Amino acid sequence: MNQLVLPLRLADHAVFASFLNHGNETLVGTLAGLSAGEPGQGCWLWGAVATGKTHLLQAVCDQAGDRSVYLPLDMLAAAGPGVLDGLASRGVVCIDDIDRVAGQEDWEVALFNLFNDLQESGGQLIVSAGSAPRECGIALADLASRMSRLAVFQVQMLDEQQRVAALQLRAKHRGLELPDDTAAYMLKRSRRDMASLYSLLDKLDLEALRAQRRLTIPFVRDVLGHDQQK
Repeated sequence: MNQLVLPLRLADHAVFASFLNHGNETLVGTLAGLSAGEPGQGCWLWGAVATGKTHLLQAVCDQAGDRSVYLPLDMLAAAGPGVLDGLASRGVVCIDDIDRVAGQEDWEVALFNLFNDLQESGGQLIVSAGSAPRECGIALADLASRMSRLAVFQVQMLDEQQRVAALQLRAKHRGLELPDDTAAYMLKRSRRDMASLYSLLDKLDLEALRAQRRLTIPFVRDVLGHDQQK
């Protein structure tokens, strides 16, 4: 069953260098330390959708390399808790959307055993959820107790100015120049959550490469107008 999770690829942009850590400096520093091998039991990240939880978990795995594994439970929950078998052999186990299986006895027992095995082997567990551990819906008291030992961080949302900076940082990581006015235009003409904005940036990157154009407001307007006509 473990083979189900191993082929999952990390997003090429999901590294610490492309994450705007404003308001999340302590969290990012903690994760960078854990992924570099500093001691610690792990941590629990929680926050709203599209605040960067998946990005950070994958950045941990990018830095930790082969001694880490990333499991998105939103994708793997249906495969059953057997996907956790043997993962304690990894130094860092990152589980995304752990609340997806909260309250399911078989999963909670498997997570409890994984936590204990990681503690015995000196490994670390890093998980994400939409809420703090006490509000997550974990029914198994022993698992809830174990999770309470993890350092807990709420991933802070970005304001409008910071979203512009985050878009520009992502663009720079992709080798693109995103002017202030173009980034501001994107925020006005697109859904404002970072997942949607990053998706738009990915599309603009592809279209700009095809057309050999810069990311100007007229170019973005043309791309968005073409999409609306489809």
